[in-house]
Amino acid sequence: MKTTDFASLVNKFLMEYLTSTRNVSGNTILSYRDTIILLLTFISEKHAIRPEQLEIGQLSPEVVREFLEWLEQNRKCSISTRNQRLAAIHSFFRYAGGVQPEYLFQTQQILSIPVKKTSQRVVKYLDTSQVKELLAEPDNTTRKGRRDLALLCLMYDSGCRVQELADVKVRDVRMTTPPQITLTGKGKKTRTVPIMVETAGIVKNYINENGLSAQRKLDTPLFFNCKGDKLTRQGITYILQKYSTDIGFENVTPHVVRHSKAMHLTEADINPVYIRDFLGHTDLKVTQIYSKTSVEMKRKALEKLTLNNSLIPKDDTESKDWKDDKNLIDWLNSLGH
Repeated sequence: MKTTDFASLVNKFLMEYLTSTRNVSGNTILSYRDTIILLLTFISEKHAIRPEQLEIGQLSPEVVREFLEWLEQNRKCSISTRNQRLAAIHSFFRYAGGVQPEYLFQTQQILSIPVKKTSQRVVKYLDTSQVKELLAEPDNTTRKGRRDLALLCLMYDSGCRVQELADVKVRDVRMTTPPQITLTGKGKKTRTVPIMVETAGIVKNYINENGLSAQRKLDTPLFFNCKGDKLTRQGITYILQKYSTDIGFENVTPHVVRHSKAMHLTEADINPVYIRDFLGHTDLKVTQIYSKTSVEMKRKALEKLTLNNSLIPKDDTESKDWKDDKNLIDWLNSLGH
């Protein structure tokens, strides 16, 4: 069977370009692969074109727009997911247009398809008292409880992503003063963040208890299950939600804990640039969502305080046109003299 240009480009995009040239993470590659699978499913269902017969020229801007609508209407995807799929398609066509210039015009048309605007997302997070309650939940008298305590403390204190925590090796944690941890984030970029002395002490005890301080153990996962395999993202999420549910906190994910650390840093008036670097954001605009949330919280608190204390008298009179207020008109006229 003749190989189509689409099949050839997809193969090189996933197997060579993303891995070697872009050096993106495995999760990103899987996400892009899933987008292409969904696109092929849509083409097969709606246009009766089998995946092995699809040519790239058949992926017109109209077809891509239909695909995006199909995601929302048929698969009930959120706008955020729809935009993620579009970002993957944009990336693929940038690559296709670069290696096969005959598709440049088609590429430009598809790249002009805009992302869909979403409503301002609400940042969900735990306040400091809730974090303390969560960290007090693991049973420190058991081996498993001490592991979970070390995991939760490090998750909050470092503000890491769940995959970053899953990938931490023993050698990535430095116990000497000042204690710190090295995290590998998106795009395989590493950053080193400080951790509290208390957290370092808990993690150090956990390492010593499990015999992880030996030289031959330095490249082993810091957190592992009963089989000795590193904890997965799902495993870490399960541990977190087990304890959070026990104390009545619902829908607490590792990202909520990450948001919590970011909000507490913001409320402590830490420079947003430092918070950006601490969290591993590439754009300060992403970090500023916490500042906006903090300002909004303060505004609501002030409004509540004012209403509760009734410091400002309410105006119960009927509103009237400012032009009918003779005293106001006289005052405005006086400004010009």
